[in-house]
Amino acid sequence: MAARTERETSAPEVTVIDRTADLLGGSRIFQSRLHGPLDVHEALNRGLPREALTHLMGNVRVLHNQALVKSAIGVSLRTSQRAKVAPGKPLNKEQSGRVWKFAEILAKATEVFGSQAAAERWLESPAIGLDQRRPIDLLSTPAGVKLVEEFLGRLKYGVYT
Repeated sequence: MAARTERETSAPEVTVIDRTADLLGGSRIFQSRLHGPLDVHEALNRGLPREALTHLMGNVRVLHNQALVKSAIGVSLRTSQRAKVAPGKPLNKEQSGRVWKFAEILAKATEVFGSQAAAERWLESPAIGLDQRRPIDLLSTPAGVKLVEEFLGRLKYGVYT
């Protein structure tokens, strides 16, 4: 029998998709593992379960500020309250996409900064590379999301401005 490589015997690689799904409740919310972008697309197209929003809001300190919830993930106070009392109905496609994108950015920032707490502090702090804007304030538009993602990519590779 041939010797197994280290890759074959090690645990499966944890991807950004895995980390993002975990921020939204993981296997408790999603019935199966999301294996790639097409699985994510299908989940968002169906609409994320409201429990994913409740889980995210309950486990991300920065989302305890209702004004930031509206701008960062596009969900009103009323929608977030309904998510808690009427968990059966899924979020619509737009809400699902915004919630997923926020969780994905938080997952990437957590990787860059080493902890979720540090990533959340970064989201709330003015950034030189974003013209002293707070990353969380830019998440309200697709153009702002792109700026934040590009800046995170630069930070990951040590390019700070």
